[in-house]
Amino acid sequence: MQRIPEPWLRGRKIGVDPLIAPVLYAFEHAREDLAHHTGELTTSQLWATPFGFGSAGFHIRHIGRSTDRLATYLDRRELSQDQLAALDTEGESGASRQQLLEELDAIFVRVERMVCSIDPATLREPRAVGRKQLPTTVIGLLTHIAEHTQRHVGQAISASKLVRQLPPDTKMDTKMRS
Repeated sequence: MQRIPEPWLRGRKIGVDPLIAPVLYAFEHAREDLAHHTGELTTSQLWATPFGFGSAGFHIRHIGRSTDRLATYLDRRELSQDQLAALDTEGESGASRQQLLEELDAIFVRVERMVCSIDPATLREPRAVGRKQLPTTVIGLLTHIAEHTQRHVGQAISASKLVRQLPPDTKMDTKMRS
């Protein structure tokens, strides 16, 4: 089986500033890795939290919804009531792999359009995050969106690998612990 290089090694994104492109590469890499590593999981396995670890399903949903929230700050807006309500349901099990990946992709597509429209001259502009309005910049938010996405992709991959190693008759806990 011939492996293709990771997205960031497949060539320049035409029309996208190289300082902005890493977010797009992170999204592309996330889509590929999550599709590959969760491909054979049942819905029960997807939401299993063995040994108290976060489920793959949680991490997939969290990637999308946190990206949506961070993009809101990038756009200089406050979180909506819908976004705040969605935050409280990230750990609720039951959604299928397809539903989770479709939700993630829809958010990525919307944020990709936003990211591609950023003028590189604005990368140093200030932005504020959260209720406390913590200071950052456009490039700071873009960097965090990319690294946060990849951090949770890694956790989803680990959760997927772990749950596949459990004996088939293992009772799957699907309740997130705080």
